[in-house]
Formats: sequence, structure tokens, C-alpha cells
Amino acid sequence: MEYLIGIVALAVGGGVGFYFDRMRMGAAFKDRDQIVEQARRDAENIRRDEELKSREELLKRREELEGSLKTLRDEVHQQQRELDRREMTLNERDSEYKKREKLVESQQQKLAAKTKSVETKEKELDRMIADEQQQLFKISGMNQDDARVMVLERLERTLKDEAGALVLKFEGEIKQRQEELSREILGMAMQRIASVHTSEMTVSTVDIPSDEMKGRIIGREGRNIRAFEKIAGVDVIVDDTPGVVVVSAFDKVRREVARLSLVKLIEDGRIHPTRIEEIVNETQAEMDAFIRRTGQEACHEAHVIGMHDKLIDLMGRLHFRTSYSQNVLRHSIEVAHIAGLLAEQIGLDGTLARRCGFLHDIGKAADHEMEGGHPAVGAELLKRYGEREEVVHAAAGHHDDIRPEFIYTVLVATADAASASRPGARRENLERYVKRLEELEAVACGFPGVEQAYAVQAGREIRIIVNSDQVNDPEAAKMCREIALQIEQTLTYPGEVKVVVMRETRSIEFAR
Repeated sequence: MEYLIGIVALAVGGGVGFYFDRMRMGAAFKDRDQIVEQARRDAENIRRDEELKSREELLKRREELEGSLKTLRDEVHQQQRELDRREMTLNERDSEYKKREKLVESQQQKLAAKTKSVETKEKELDRMIADEQQQLFKISGMNQDDARVMVLERLERTLKDEAGALVLKFEGEIKQRQEELSREILGMAMQRIASVHTSEMTVSTVDIPSDEMKGRIIGREGRNIRAFEKIAGVDVIVDDTPGVVVVSAFDKVRREVARLSLVKLIEDGRIHPTRIEEIVNETQAEMDAFIRRTGQEACHEAHVIGMHDKLIDLMGRLHFRTSYSQNVLRHSIEVAHIAGLLAEQIGLDGTLARRCGFLHDIGKAADHEMEGGHPAVGAELLKRYGEREEVVHAAAGHHDDIRPEFIYTVLVATADAASASRPGARRENLERYVKRLEELEAVACGFPGVEQAYAVQAGREIRIIVNSDQVNDPEAAKMCREIALQIEQTLTYPGEVKVVVMRETRSIEFAR
């Protein structure tokens, strides 16, 4: 019995142990599966992270390659534009050279024809001299030596007269041709280089969103506006005009800095003395950078390289300077191009001529800081910063203040006059324009027999209607000349004025 109980107990104990072993193994398998699943998930996450990193690196590399490709394309496009420009310049020079060759060939043909004509006349003259000698021998009975002396003296007088006439004729033709070529060269240069010139007033306006902003600009007891005027060096005018504040100053650089600073303050909304000083200083730094960039762009446009940084800054300041409503920087670039073209036309150094023309008015950027006129100030600055003697002399003598020592000074003076006097370069204000027209009409109406006078074509032409009963045709022609002389002596005007006197006779009858 005890044996049976022992066997049963052993069986039960073994079953229980087997059951617990199965439970432990099930838990272990379950932990294993969880660990495996977690490891699989971690591996999947790592794989995804690695894929994302690879894609990010690939995208970043692609962006870098695209940026490099864009830079290369821009460089290629820039080089292509430069090549196109050079090709156009070469084509223009080739066309000009062909024109010169045709002109030389024409002159040679004319000279050959004239030479042939002179030879024919010489042969005819020899024949006539021989005939006269025979006649003289027969009539006077002179010996051969006396006759030879008399004929030679007569021939000498005849040849002197003919030679003098030919010299005068050729001098007139040469002078006329020189004037035609000069006008053609100047006209071509002005037409190719002509640009639009803009002018600015001595005030700038700033738009404000509301009248409440005017009070914030003024500040308590005017402290903001006083601080702004003191820091910026301008006058701020706040009146009853709605939506506008006016900034006034003669220095256009300072006025532009003040205008931009005021715009920033209005946009920012924080207007107090400390903030005003920060904004003005920040805008001044931006303006200095803009002036440097403008000077560099002007140098590039005028094809002038190797300039001192101070000279580049001074040229950039000329962007804000006008002369008779003509922007001085644009005028300087135009003079550089015209002077370069003129120099190349006559076989001189076009690069040096462009440099002389570009820097001729640089004294206007500093004439308020140094004593003397802008030619002397410009020459002193150019000499100080190591420019060549030709460039210095061109700046000093482009207004004929000194005697020209270099041909480039004459070229710059010519280009300066051409740029300033071409139509549209310098605009008159309305009051002066109307006054000039009235003066023209008043001069014409002062002559007896004039019924009406009209100034047209912006004052470049005046048309006069006379009374046909009081003035006949010869008197009308005489009056036209007298009016032109009167205008030349009494009025100041650009270019020339065309005077047209019109006389008309009408006969009217009625058939009843």
C-alpha cells in the first residue's frame, strides 16, 4: 500500500513538475518571440533611419550639384554675352573699316581724275606756249633768248594764279570734308551712347499710413523729430498735407539716408531717439554699400578697371548729383564712351580716353569738402590716388581752364560738350521754357509789318507771318536775316534757331 502511495505520489509529482516545466518553456518561448519581434522592429527602424539619412544626403548632394550646375550655366551665359558683345563690336569696327576703305578708294579715284586733268592742262599749256613763241618770233623779231625770258615770266605769273586758285579750291574742299567727318563721328558716338538722364528735387516725400503716425514722428514735445533732424542732418516738414511727410536737404545722399530711415521707422513702429539713432546708422551703412556697388557697376559699364576704392566711392556718390538736371554719373559714363569712340576713330588709346572721360567730373563728388572748382578738386584727387598724368590733366582742363597739353584733354572736352548739349540731356523747367519762347516771339514782333509770330519745335524754330501789303518779297528776305541777327545778339539759347518769314497775297472776288 505504501508502495502504491509512493508510486502515485511520484507520478503526481512528476506530472506537476512536467506541467511547471511546460509553463516555464512557454514563457521562455514567448519572451523569445517578443525579443525577436522587438529586434525586428528595431532593425526596421534602423533601416528606415538609414534610408532617410541616405535620401537626405542624396538630396543635399543633388542640391549642391544643381547649384554648381547653375553657377556654371550662369558663367557660360555670361561668357556667351561677352562674346556676343565682342563680336558685335568687331562687326561694327569691320563695317567702319570698310567704309573708310571705300572713302579712301573714292578719294584716290578723285585724285587720279584730277591728276589726269592737270596733266591734260599742262600739255595744252605747253602747246599754247609753243604757238605763242612762234607768233612772238614772227611779230617782234626778238631773238630766242629774249623771247624765252619774256615767255617764262608770263608763264610764271599764269601758273602762280592757277596754283593759288587750285590751293584755295582744295583747301575749301578739305575743310568741308573735315567738318562733315567731324559731324559724322560725333553724331555716331552720341547716337550710340545716348542715355536717359534723370533729375531729382531737393525734397523727398514719405508716405505715412495715418495722421496718428505724424504725432508719433514728432514725439512728446517734439523730441523725436528734433533727434531725427540732428542725427540725419536734414529738415523734416510735417504739415497739414494728409498722408505725407517731407524730408528736405541739399545733400542728396544725406536726404536719401533720412528718407529710407524714416520709412523703416514707420514700418517698425518704435519711434524714439535711441531707435532713431540705430536705424539711421544702419541705413548709413547700407547707403555706403550701395554707393560702393553703384561705383563698381559704373566702372564695369564704362570699361574702366584698376581704380582705387576711394575713387570708386566718389564715383558712386555722383549717382546722387545732378548738373542742370543731368545725372552726373550717367553723364560721366556717356562721356567715357564718347571719348573712347572718338579716340579709336583717330587711332588713339580708347581705354585711356574712356578712363579720362569717366573721371573728368569726379571733383563734383567732393567739391563741397575741398576748396576750388570741381576741375581743380578732381585733378587733386586723381593725383593723390595715383592716376596717370593724362587723366589728371583731363580733369583739370576739360573746361578750358588751362592750356591742353594732351590730346585726351581735348577729346574729353569735346565729349563733355556733346553729352551736355545733345537733345534731351538737360531739361529746362517750365518757367524758363515759356520765357524763352516769349522772348523769341517778342523779338520777331518788334519788326514793322509783322502780324503774328509763333515759336515752335521747343524754341528751335520761329515762324513769322508778315503783312503782304507792307512787306514785299525782297524786304521779307531782308527781315528774315535781320531777325536771325537780332536773336543771335540778344538771346541765349541751346543749338540753333530756324527763322521762317512767310508772306502771302490773297485776291478775293465774289461772283454774283
